[in-house]
Amino acid sequence: MESNLRQNRRRVVVTGIGCVSPLGMNPTETWRNALEGRSGVGKTTHFDTQDCPVTISAEVRGFDVTQPIGPFHPSPDLTVTQAANSKEARRVGRYVHLGLVAGLQAYGDSGLDAVRTQISPERMGVNIGAGMGGLPEIEAVHNDFLAKGYKRVTPFFIPQVIPNMVSGQLSILLNLQGPNLCNVTACTSGAHSLGESLKMIQRGDADVMIAGGAEAVICKLGIAGFAAMRALSTRNDAPTEASRPFDTERDGFVMGEGSAVLVLEEYEFAKKRGARIYGEILGYGLSGDAYHMTTPAPEGEGGRRAMVMALKDSGLNPEQVGYINAHGTSTPAGDAEEARAIARVFTNGPQHLHISSTKSMTGHLLGAAGAIEAMFSLFAIRDGRIPPTINLKNLDPSCKELGLDFTANHAVEKRLDYVLSNSFGFGGTNASLILGRI
Repeated sequence: MESNLRQNRRRVVVTGIGCVSPLGMNPTETWRNALEGRSGVGKTTHFDTQDCPVTISAEVRGFDVTQPIGPFHPSPDLTVTQAANSKEARRVGRYVHLGLVAGLQAYGDSGLDAVRTQISPERMGVNIGAGMGGLPEIEAVHNDFLAKGYKRVTPFFIPQVIPNMVSGQLSILLNLQGPNLCNVTACTSGAHSLGESLKMIQRGDADVMIAGGAEAVICKLGIAGFAAMRALSTRNDAPTEASRPFDTERDGFVMGEGSAVLVLEEYEFAKKRGARIYGEILGYGLSGDAYHMTTPAPEGEGGRRAMVMALKDSGLNPEQVGYINAHGTSTPAGDAEEARAIARVFTNGPQHLHISSTKSMTGHLLGAAGAIEAMFSLFAIRDGRIPPTINLKNLDPSCKELGLDFTANHAVEKRLDYVLSNSFGFGGTNASLILGRI
């Protein structure tokens, strides 16, 4: 059904990628470790876990927001050489630090800085999603407030915690005067930010969107909240084996942190300036479960509708998709329901489809998950290699009966023209993205 749908709308391609993750400080390192099946999960160091029921997480280790980057010249009177200096860093939260570094990496990778005089800053926008914002900063300021009173609350408290501050700060750093927003839709935030940015360019509201997600909520309060829901793995003695999507012995997700940012650009402009193009975003689908605040709808019905919508938006047949980067969080209910939804949409899936969950290695980056998984999808197309689902030793029988290939433990070489990436979140919010080869 390669339809007329795409013929009369602006095409949108990805020309830059940035990433800071538990697997690496940049996209190259992160991708290499994913293909090698390495786990980014370890003992939590951000806080004292002595009284905590969960002592493991997927942290970004050795990160420094003041590291040199650039220089970039987004306007004649503006030079950018780092995401923040030490003074500026104290004014915003860790999720902002991660998002700014990933955003500047993506901008540098795109090569746009060399042609800034050819594009109005009013045609360039930003949308960096966040699921929760500055939760560790809320915790820290609240502790100070209780111990020392009103006068010890920092005037930067609100800028430290509001979720749209990555977008706001990145727009200042890079002189982005177009659309400036932030999708806050739980674990679907990064995917929604990419999808909504896609639509903005297609509508003509912008020519360039810097989009993705950022998250950093590994703190006592964050872990306690998810642990109280029994959503987290308690495999504290074997952290690298804790995230095990689709495995019979999975017992919850592993909290991760990080950021991934993509530069989305109108195809003709990118082509004209000779940009390196990673791939095209062809389809975007979104839906609501209308079922339960945290439990997915039976048979993954909401996710199924998002996938169907993305296929329709792309003009593709299910058989043309060769790989799905699954939401696959390692929760007992979520993985099985997603697998059933995939089987319902891709009825010939056993013949043409590979599935994997990279959360088995990165942990769950919450609001940044959809963005980093879109990055993995683009790299899979570029390199013809599918990252594995590690720790998949005994496939859940309810998944096994579907006959699908979950790419257990080892990367697979396969030419890919089209890839689908799923992101689902609390509140019953769902998004699917389809990316393709140019």
